[in-house]
Amino acid sequence: MKKLLALTVVILTLLAASCSKYKYETVEGDPMNTRIYTLPNGLKVYMSVNKETPRIQTYIAVRVGGKNDPAETTGLAHYFEHLMFKGTPNFGTSDYAAEKPMLDEIEQLFEVYRQTEDEVERETIYRRIDSISYEASKLAIPNEYDKLMAAIGANGTNAYTSQDMTVYVEDIPSNEVENWAKIEADRFRNPVIRGFHTELETIYEEKNMSLTKDNRKVWEALDAALFPHHPYGTQTVLGTQEHLKNPSITNVKNYHKTYYVPNNMAICLSGDLNPDEVIATIDKYFGDMQPNENLPKLEFQPEEPITEPIVREVYGMEAANVLMGWRLPGTSSDPNDVAQIASAILNNGQAGLIDLDLNQQQKVLSAYGGYSSQPDYSSFLLGGSPKAGQSLEEVRDLLLGEVAKLRSGDFDEELIQASINNFKLYMMRAFENNDSRADMYVQSFIAGTDWADEVAQLDRMARITKQDVVDWANKYLGPESYAIVYKREGEDKSVQKIAAPKITPIVTNRDKQSAFLTEIQNTPVKPIEPVFVDYQKEMSQFDLREGIHVLYKKNELNDIFELQYVFNKGTENDPALGLAFDYLSYLGTEAMSAEQIASEMYDIACSFKMYAGGNLSTITIAGLSENMPKAIQIVEGLIAGAEADEAILENLKQDMIKSRADAKLSQSKNFAALQRYMFYGKEYIRRTTLTNEQLQALSSEELIASVQELLNKSHEIHYYGPMTEPDTKKCLADYHKAADVLEPLEENHAQMLRTDKSSVVLAQYDANQLYYLQYSNRGEAFDVKTDPEITLYNEYFGGSMNSICFQEMREARGLAYTAQAFLSTPAFADASYNYIAFIATQNDKMKTAIEAFDEIINQMPESQAAFQIAKDAILTRLRTDRTTGGHVLNSYVALRRLGLTEDRNRQIFEKVQSMTLDDVKAAQQKWVKDRPYTYGILGNIQDLDLNFLKTLGPITTVSQEELFGY
Repeated sequence: MKKLLALTVVILTLLAASCSKYKYETVEGDPMNTRIYTLPNGLKVYMSVNKETPRIQTYIAVRVGGKNDPAETTGLAHYFEHLMFKGTPNFGTSDYAAEKPMLDEIEQLFEVYRQTEDEVERETIYRRIDSISYEASKLAIPNEYDKLMAAIGANGTNAYTSQDMTVYVEDIPSNEVENWAKIEADRFRNPVIRGFHTELETIYEEKNMSLTKDNRKVWEALDAALFPHHPYGTQTVLGTQEHLKNPSITNVKNYHKTYYVPNNMAICLSGDLNPDEVIATIDKYFGDMQPNENLPKLEFQPEEPITEPIVREVYGMEAANVLMGWRLPGTSSDPNDVAQIASAILNNGQAGLIDLDLNQQQKVLSAYGGYSSQPDYSSFLLGGSPKAGQSLEEVRDLLLGEVAKLRSGDFDEELIQASINNFKLYMMRAFENNDSRADMYVQSFIAGTDWADEVAQLDRMARITKQDVVDWANKYLGPESYAIVYKREGEDKSVQKIAAPKITPIVTNRDKQSAFLTEIQNTPVKPIEPVFVDYQKEMSQFDLREGIHVLYKKNELNDIFELQYVFNKGTENDPALGLAFDYLSYLGTEAMSAEQIASEMYDIACSFKMYAGGNLSTITIAGLSENMPKAIQIVEGLIAGAEADEAILENLKQDMIKSRADAKLSQSKNFAALQRYMFYGKEYIRRTTLTNEQLQALSSEELIASVQELLNKSHEIHYYGPMTEPDTKKCLADYHKAADVLEPLEENHAQMLRTDKSSVVLAQYDANQLYYLQYSNRGEAFDVKTDPEITLYNEYFGGSMNSICFQEMREARGLAYTAQAFLSTPAFADASYNYIAFIATQNDKMKTAIEAFDEIINQMPESQAAFQIAKDAILTRLRTDRTTGGHVLNSYVALRRLGLTEDRNRQIFEKVQSMTLDDVKAAQQKWVKDRPYTYGILGNIQDLDLNFLKTLGPITTVSQEELFGY
């Protein structure tokens, strides 16, 4: 019977392929049942069906990236990605025929501008560009692509550029395939370069952000060392500052004509789709795109073998670290299966050589390593950060020592099988999500690999032996054949400051829309009815015993479980709890050493983590369901029987002090600390943060006891996994060990600060770009009835790339790479609403940015067309958004904290349908207009206009010790 059934399946598959107009490839044994189509023009289409939600993840991948940029205009692939959002002759404009002559003139002026060296002449030309751009903007309709995506209910509108690819991302409702394909085909076939000079300002800001991220500079330096004859090393994705100042629209157009062609593109889809219908729709809209029969092949001189270490140095504000790499074959010629096994043996986050020999043994502050894949050349990387008093050279030698163990075979062969088991677990998790499923297709297409080889990878890995790993390591990871970059602390003298040009804000034309957008809005689609969570049906709950409540949700997809113990206790109750969790991870028991615990958990494809928040702590165990009992025994055995080790504790204390010092060097961590200071105040920081002196005084007994005592407290268990509810109850009763009588813990939370009057908080960080946040909390109490008006206001004003905030701050004025403004809803019933606005911009744009925020927040621009887009976006998304899997438990807990039991989206969906622009205006008047703010700025204070800031409120300058609490 089984043979007959299998034969029937094969015949049906063949019939489907033969009866369809479109032939496709499939691979036997593919768990995603992928179909791969190739249209006559060369366009590849990858599809897999996943009906968990009525949505489809779409990636349109173009096999072109930073490596293909012309040498004289690097950064072109990336800024063309930005320009792909500007529209076509059909959308993004109210009159393309009248607009085009001005766009042509702007293109010619930029060609003159980039060839002109005299600064006075350049300024004159730029003023002319700005003037014509302003006139052209009167006909343009900014962000109309984003409005189109909002109209069809798309989520996650985005794109990214790497060295090898440019990929355009949308998550669409399953009933909007026709509209999506129509929009995207027009966009890819006929992009129009409009709004160029303001978008260029956005790209400058993105470049400025990268210049304060030392890790990016380190990676670029390593690529330059490893690939001196290949564009991986000779140019960067963002381009040079000099090239960004001298762009070429002509080159952009030629670039599109050359590379954005069907035989260089793939459409990658996963979700609730009918493959036969979808391929016919894609052919309808993309099938007549013309291929480029003379598609350039990237020519490069093969790299010579590295015979001695190539050494580079990079300087910057952030903490010192080291990164080294070995050159490997690219994935287009070698699947690098052994490289991936070697990577897991070396560093898997639990039981690899680096994990146990360096991190577990506290020989470095942190270390990592592994395989990094790219089509032309791949690489094998190692990196680390030094302990206090340790040199980068010492970190290097320790890392090299672990690679030497690969070459000599000084590792347990069982690590290979354990790594394969964990790869299987990783793949199971990846198959759960449409985005990861579709991304697998992107990676295969870009590398040019056969999908059959991708499907067979685990089978190939299963045949890899220890000798294979040793031979591979000796061939590719030679003791002298690497490049290394030392990231040292100090001023980066190569950074140029790009002065902010004078830009006339372009016209936003919010009330205009193209006939194309109107057509999309009026196109009938088969409606999808919303599904709101019924918590009585979707989950269950029971008391394991007094003091232990369980929330249960069955995993119907695979054999993965997640078990979480939740305690209403955190660092506000015990500021040492985070350190206690860290300490425990280094300890063993009488029965098992720390290394044995890590190895055993890795062997059974399970893991655990402990987290301490302000008022909540969690212990999470996850992995293959069949091994859950054993994993519980190991983790709870560690908690109950941890053996103190004073040497480990002293090392941990010193490492924590070093990590704290490193955090003060990081712009992002300084900004996170500033936000905490603004939201909660210095007393909260004092309560939840140990000073270095308090840290030093802690004993092993105190730390171990603080974790052990958690299991003497009442707690909640969240289970998501494949076990039935009775089996889950029995498993927990058998293996979860807690005190007989549990002390009750009440749920609590920190209250955010009120802002009764405006003030300014400054924090020093030496960078050309500042981070700005304005925060307001007037103490309004939570009321679920306000959800619809707040949701609609946020969508209209600050919700996405088609919102008022994004249009004004980025599109019209070119002030920032990103800008946000929104009213934040409380997470607890007794908490308050607050308003937050954020921007990252150049120091010399600060005053303009703050004034622009003040203008649009308090005098909100009104547009019926923009309102309709916002309204449609909410309703279309709510029709197809679904809360599934473990998220059901998370959403239930979030509702419970607010004193609610029903899905909040139901009310939003019902009420928004009848709301008007007047409701948004009323919400702005009620919730937003003329609020007092705390204005927070992280930047180089000597570059800031303090006289202007004084007009906002009294200024307080806070030290790093006040921000961080140490």
